[in-house]
Amino acid sequence: MGRSAEHVYTDSNAIQALEALVRELPTNGHVRLLLKDGATCEGIIVERPNVQLYQNAEAQEGINGEVRLERPDRPDWHRWVWLDDIARVEHLDSTMGSEC
Repeated sequence: MGRSAEHVYTDSNAIQALEALVRELPTNGHVRLLLKDGATCEGIIVERPNVQLYQNAEAQEGINGEVRLERPDRPDWHRWVWLDDIARVEHLDSTMGSEC
């Protein structure tokens, strides 16, 4: 397995929470992510993320996911954010109504 993550989840409640978060992250959505460490990150979602199988440092397999943000005003900028690092999503546009 080539995909590794610091944190992976096997508990069904944790996986359902990650899946619910995915539904809040539509392709081309303009969002501000409030992270669990208190930081924020704003950008356009390149593609709706998926939960996937990863392996942690202890070789335990579990679920996590990443979302990639870009900013049109800074073409060389992008950021990957782990789904489990997100505390809250603020939608800065109306894309949630257009993608179901």
